[in-house]
This record gives sequence, C-alpha cells and structure tokens, in this order.
Amino acid sequence: MAREVPIGTRAEVTHTVEHRHTLAAITPDLPPVLATPWMIGWMEHACYQAQLPYCEDGETTVGTAIQVDHRAPTTIGQTVIAEAVLEKVDGRFFIYRVTARNAQQPIGSGTVHRAVVNVKKFMEKTNLAIG
Repeated sequence: MAREVPIGTRAEVTHTVEHRHTLAAITPDLPPVLATPWMIGWMEHACYQAQLPYCEDGETTVGTAIQVDHRAPTTIGQTVIAEAVLEKVDGRFFIYRVTARNAQQPIGSGTVHRAVVNVKKFMEKTNLAIG
C-alpha cells in the first residue's frame, strides 16, 4: 500500500432496519430488533468506506479483529448510522473506533482492526477464483 492513511480518516454509512436485520428473522420467538451481527457488519462497512480511497488498484481491506458492545435496541423502520474513525495504525493493522446510533441514542461502540490485502493474492491463498 503506497498511500498513507491519515489518523482521523472517517466514514459513515446509514441503513434502515428491516425485518431481515432482526433477531425475529433468525428465530421468530425473539424480538424484532436489530441483530448484533448486522450492526457489526455496518460498522465494518464504514471502516471499508473510510479506507477505500487509500487503496491501490487490486487492494481492499479485510477485518482482522472486532471488539464491540451492543447496548440499546433498534426497531424495524428506524435508521442506524454507523461511523468509523481511524484511531491508530499498528504495523499493517488499521484500528478504527466505531460507533452506531439511531435517532434516539447510541446503540453500540468499539474497535475494528483491518488489514490491506491484494485481492488476487488473498483469493489465491483461499483457493478461490475471482469471476
């Protein structure tokens, strides 16, 4: 990766919670509130978006570690904003402070670590072809 990523680089993504994003979609006996894996995925997507302008052709970033708390519910129809801010670079790892909120309150926070990979080489290591 030739381009340095400045500390403080940030991005946010916005999603509206649908039934498919809820605990009830997994198990009907559970409440129809945002499932934690979706919140984490949206946080990771914000990290990806923040770093994308700094990737060279053929590069992307992948998550390597996640430490996140999910502290408040979000119901169907509510909007979630996930934000990522680059906090630190540790060797080849980029450490993002992530948060998620709905219109009423913060719903989650933590850190996501990402690494830059060459997509072709990465896929060769997994024995998967890129179509």
